[in-house]
Amino acid sequence: MKRQKRDKSATLFNRGFQAGLGGKSRDTCPVTTTDLRSQWMSGWRQGREAHWSGMAGVSAIQAHPSLH
Repeated sequence: MKRQKRDKSATLFNRGFQAGLGGKSRDTCPVTTTDLRSQWMSGWRQGREAHWSGMAGVSAIQAHPSLH
């Protein structure tokens, strides 16, 4: 059975969220394409907000509806 590939923008959002949640700088964004970079940055911003509000690890991921 073939595995279906995930949407690249969703994957980048999730990776950005993880980076933001982990307190990493937005300068660590690995993407240079403008539209895909915006997906990563959007995830990073939401991850930073979760980090600042005291969420961490699995609890933050479970609380965030777009990461399911």
